[in-house]
Formats: sequence, structure tokens, C-alpha cells
Amino acid sequence: MNGTGSWKSFLEVSGRAIRKYRWSFPFIFLVLIIAYYPAGNIFNDPLSTVILDREGTLLGAKIASDGQWRFPERREVPEKFRKAIIASEDRYFYYHPGFNPVSIIRAVYHNLKRGKIVSGGSTLSMQVIRMARKNKPRTVGEKLIEIFQAFRLELAFSKDEILTMYASHAPFGGNTVGLDAAAWRYFGIFPENLSWAEAATMAVLPNSPALIYPGKNQEKLLAKRNRLLDKIFQSGVIDRSTCELAKTETLPQKPFSLPQLAPHLLERAVKEGQSGKRILTTLDARLQDKVSEILLLHYPQLKANEIENAAALVLEVNSGNVTAYVGNILSAAEDEHGKDVDIITSPRSTGSILKPFLYTAMLNDGLILPNSLIPDIPMQIGGFIPENYTLTYDGAVPAHRALSRSLNIPAVKMLQAYGYDQFCMLMRKIGMTTLTKPADHYGLSLILGGAEADLWDLAGIYASMARTLNHFSETGMYDKNDFHPPSYILKEKVREPEVTSRTSLFDAASIFLAFSAMVEVARPDEEQQWQQFSSSSTIAWKTGTSFGNRDAWSVGVTPGYVVAVWVGNASGEGRPGLTGIGTAAPILFDIFKSLPPTPWFKTPYKEMVQVAVCHQSGFRASGICEQQDTMWVQKKGLRSPVCPFHQVVHLDKTENWQVTSNCESPSDMVHKSWFVLPPVQEWYFRNKNPFYKVLPPFRPGCNPPESHNMEMIYPHTNSRIYLPVDLDGKPGSTVFKVAHRIPRHTVHWHLDDHFIGSTIQYHQMALAPEKGFHTLTLVDENGESLTIRFEIMTKEDRK
Repeated sequence: MNGTGSWKSFLEVSGRAIRKYRWSFPFIFLVLIIAYYPAGNIFNDPLSTVILDREGTLLGAKIASDGQWRFPERREVPEKFRKAIIASEDRYFYYHPGFNPVSIIRAVYHNLKRGKIVSGGSTLSMQVIRMARKNKPRTVGEKLIEIFQAFRLELAFSKDEILTMYASHAPFGGNTVGLDAAAWRYFGIFPENLSWAEAATMAVLPNSPALIYPGKNQEKLLAKRNRLLDKIFQSGVIDRSTCELAKTETLPQKPFSLPQLAPHLLERAVKEGQSGKRILTTLDARLQDKVSEILLLHYPQLKANEIENAAALVLEVNSGNVTAYVGNILSAAEDEHGKDVDIITSPRSTGSILKPFLYTAMLNDGLILPNSLIPDIPMQIGGFIPENYTLTYDGAVPAHRALSRSLNIPAVKMLQAYGYDQFCMLMRKIGMTTLTKPADHYGLSLILGGAEADLWDLAGIYASMARTLNHFSETGMYDKNDFHPPSYILKEKVREPEVTSRTSLFDAASIFLAFSAMVEVARPDEEQQWQQFSSSSTIAWKTGTSFGNRDAWSVGVTPGYVVAVWVGNASGEGRPGLTGIGTAAPILFDIFKSLPPTPWFKTPYKEMVQVAVCHQSGFRASGICEQQDTMWVQKKGLRSPVCPFHQVVHLDKTENWQVTSNCESPSDMVHKSWFVLPPVQEWYFRNKNPFYKVLPPFRPGCNPPESHNMEMIYPHTNSRIYLPVDLDGKPGSTVFKVAHRIPRHTVHWHLDDHFIGSTIQYHQMALAPEKGFHTLTLVDENGESLTIRFEIMTKEDRK
């Protein structure tokens, strides 16, 4: 009775208190909700960075900063997992307001009956709150907080959004958090591709991730999965045969390694502010894998020569999108020899890879025509002494052939004419970001590897040129936005032309003529390896090798694609045989074989004009050029120089002697147009061009007008010469050379007004003057003289 009376007294007091203060209950309830008001984004955990290809295929992921595999939150939950998790955890999910009173009462009953906590009665919404609060200890107070915040969560978000939060942040064992990471770690697939058995496995894991872990406790995991499959069957979601077949599927064992198809691009994305994001890239996973495979196939041969690194970049021309990005060889020993270095963004010495841009620029400015002869003779400018790869000289060579053969001296001569400061400014304008120093720092060596570039910029510039040509062929106009860097992040819409113009940084004709020169396969005899390369598409391509054989480049372009390859050692160590033609070009052409063939560029006739060109000099024909060719050239070529090498000469009737009016009647003279190169150019040119006819000498007794039959090959006037030191420690000698139009003429040599000897046919002499300034005077048998001053310096003067 006493117990019953006490209970009744308690109820009476409680009832009066409730009736008295009932008006305050809504206020208290509101205060509690506000007190535990969750932010719009209730999770602030660090996320993994995930990159996908253009179709959504996983390329790679970087673990979050807290050591967890936690992918960025997904937008929706796959249907199979949604059915499975609701059947497993919260079958009234779509009906309750965030908490389920029936489940809570049932959980209290079972916990009291067992004398310990065996059930929490938590809904999926409450579990989301619990995860957001970092799984704080289970107490009555904590449970109340979860209830109130789950209710508030339901007010702020839709059911599907809450389910998405759960799927993105639920623990799945070990350091795997979220459905996306779990599906890849345990099954190697996207969550959308999970089978019913796999979805059921995923659904039971978050309930006790520390206890049930793939590869451990297999019997418990199997039993829980199969019980859930039975529940799904009993709810009518799947039929019996599907349920039984699902039960026969095996459980996952140890976690899979996530794909790492583009690790260098992944690291780049993180450095560029994309950390913790799901990045849909422009890459093609199949092509990415193929390009990586090609580099690996070439790796054993490279490694045999102690060449450890290579990189390749593939761009789509019209969009500028990256379709393959292999920043380095992905061998098993990725931590060795700098294989973690992203070569694509690493500045390296250019070698001769910039020559096509100079050739295009000179065409674009009307300074040359494709066949214009460019000097190819020994040259020295201060301490800068460029040489061709073959260590030979042609005297003069057509500009397009100088490009296709990658001759160094003609390139320097062209840069000298164009201006290295102007070229440096142009390169920055068209997209070369690595030219960070004043133009004078690079000087004329800019065209031969005196500057650094990276594959990203180079490929982007070639793509911009091809894009400009494509765009003009389609519309007859230019888009100033055609010159832009590559992109690896997929944009929702293709960039539309914004600024049309009648002009461009490079006109279409100059680009077309440059690409046509790059198609030519005329290489020096020492580089006959090019003959093995073939492709179903016509490809404009260029190789480059830096000084000391440290960097090997190869870039190719078609109307559809640009492929850029670098081979070398990330450490900068040079190796014999490390050349663009020998190591980078084979990789380039193997990659092109993996790309769809494309037809060649359309000829941009609207930007071209037919002109008469001197057959021998390649310049615009003058009135005295007897052999003329009609050629399509860039319109700006109309302002290029006329042929400077043809001159009218006066011969006797035998045409074996030159004569003057002093010794021959003009009526008896034969007047002929003659192709005449400067003496040094002539000296080398005639040895390789049998058609070249040397001017006849003046007939004895005829006083020739002032002529210029001699020209110094080495050294030039005002040169500084450092004498080598012989093995005995004494100063050695240096060879002085002069070219004479008539080799059989005798040349008399005088050093500081002292006669030192004569030469016939081969006009060269080894001299060892003392330190200081000297004067060399040369006099031929006709009295023509040539004088130069030079300075001899010693080894100590270099210091």
C-alpha cells in the first residue's frame, strides 16, 4: 500500500506541475533545438582528392590528410545500396521525423532486459548526427542530443540528402570511410555497379566496422550479409532466385589498391588548389593506360643506357584538352631515380625544339620565304660559337630545309636577323611561361637550348597553332582566343569563339608552311633512324636535344592531336645516345599509332599568294633571275627581299674570263646573269652543290674593279682567341682560315707586318701568336687585301 500510495502521490504532483507549466514546454523544446542547431554542412572532415576521366572512370585518389580514404560527398545513393541500408538499419526511414519512438522504446526494453546496451534504436538520421559528432560516448544525454539534432536535420535536408550524407561518411572498416571509397577498396568498382550481394555487404559493415572487416570474421560477415539478403527478399525488392544467387557470391578479402593511372596529374591538382575535390578531368582512361604502357615498353632499352625518366602529353587540338598525362615512367620502383617528379611541368633545356616557332615568326613577318637561302657557315659572336650537330657546313641552305634538318647555325642566323629580344617577347606572348629572365640573359643561345621550357607549354603552343589553322580553314577568320594553354579539367560547355579577328599572332599560311616543313623527313646522314618511323597520318614533328645530351624532346602535331615527349634523367645527368631522334621520337610515333588517324591540314589559300621565286636563291625573283619558280607563299611574303645573289657579269666571247671596258670593247662582251654567293658561303656551298658555277677570273691584263674575293672564315675581326695548352704545358696554336673565290690563287699571309707564308688552294694556317693584340693581313696575287685585328688571351685571362 505504501509503495502504491507513494507512486500515486508522485503522479498527482507531476500532473499538477505539468498543467501549471505546460505553456513553457514548446519554448523549452525550441530552445533545445536552437541550442543544438547543426550547421549547413555538418561535416568538416578532410577529404581525399579524386580524379576521374572524362567518362567518370576512376584514375586515382590521394588519401585525406588524416590518413583516411574518404571520398568527396556523392550527389546521390545507388538504388541497391539505398534499399539494402534501409532494410538493414532503418526501414521506416522515409516516415519518421528523424527519430523513431517505437525503436527507441524497444531499444530501452531490450537494454534493460539484457542489463547492457545491445541496441541503440538510432535511425539513419541519428547515425548521421552521431558520425558528425565523432561518435561520442553513448549516454542518455548524448542520445537526447542526437534525437533533437536529427529532428533539426530532417527540417533542413531532404531524406535523400540525409541518406547521401550517411553513405558518404559511414565507417566501413580500417581507414575506409564512405561508400565510394569502400566500393573501390573492397570490390574495385563504383558503387553504382555493386551487385545485390556486394550492396548488402556494404550495408552491414557500418553497423560494426571494427568487428566485421573484409578478410576477417568471415563467418559473422557472411551470416549478417545473408540475413540482410533475406530481409530484402521478404520485403519484395528481389525475388528468391536473385536472393539465392546473391548468397553464393564470395566475400571480399584484403582491400584492393586504388587505381593510380595518373599520379602526377593527381599531385598537380592538389598543388593547384583542387585538394579534397572530385575532379572530372579531360583524360581518356584507355589512352592514358596505353601511353603509360608505351613508355614502359621503351623503358628497358632506356634503362640499359642509364636513362631513367620519360614523360608524354597528348592534347586534343580544337579543345586544348589533355587526353593523356604521363608525368613520368610508372615503373615498380616509383621512388627511385626521380620517378615522382612531374616532368610535364618541369622546365628543361629546350635544345632546338623552339626552331619551328622562329621559322613561323619570320614567315609571318615577311622576312623570308620557305626556300630563302640562309647562311650555314662557321660563326663566332663574342664567346658564342654555335655548331651544327654534324659539325659540317652547307654554306647556304633553304630555310625550310634548315628547319627539317634542325641545323643550328642557320637558326642562329635567322634569330640574329629577327632579333632575340623580339623573339623572346613573342614566345612569352604565345604561351611560354618559363622565360622569366630578360632577353639579354638568353641572347642568341635562346634558339639552341639557352632557355628552359616544359612539355605543358610546348604542347599548348603547338596545339594553339594547329587550332588557329583549323579555325581559319573553317571560317576564314581568326579567333584571338585560339592561343590558350591546355586544360585538364572538363568543362560543361565547349568554349565558343569570343573575339573574331582578321589577324592572329601567326597567320594561317605561315603556320601551314611551318608544319609542311616539319613533315619533311630529310635528316642528316647521321640521323637515318627516322626512316623506321611511319604512321597512317601525316605528322608534323620536331625533335630536340639539349647540350650535353641531357634532354631529348619530340613534338608532333596533326589537325586532331598534339603529342609531346621528353626523355632523360630527372637529375639532369646526360647520357651518350640521349637524343630526340633516337629516344623521344620512337615513343612519339608509337603514341600516334594509338590515336585515330586524321587528314592533313587544308591549305589556307585565302592567306596565300602565288609569286615568282628565284630557283637558286629561294628569294623573290628579281629581273635578272633566269630560272624562276611559281610558288604559293604567305601573303606577307610579298614584302620579303628580292634575290640578292644574282648579278650581271661581263665576259669575253669565250665566256671563260671576266672583262672590263678597260680591256674589252662593250660590243664584244657577253653579259650574263650569275648566281654569286659571298666568299665563305660559296666556299662551303660549292662542295655540296655541283650545279654551282664559280665566277670566271678576270682576264690577264684587265684591271678588275674593286672586288671582294676574300672573306675570313675564322677568326672574325676583333675576336678574342683563347689558345689551347698542349700536353707539354706550352701554348698551342689555332687554325686561321680564309675563303677565296679562286682557290688556285696564291694568298700571302702577314702577321703584324711580318710575312709568315703563302697558301694555294686550301687557305688556312696554324698560328701561335703571343698574348695581346695582333693584326693579320692577307694579300692575293691580284693585290686584293684583307685585314683583321684580333686578341690572343691565355687560360689565366678566363678567370
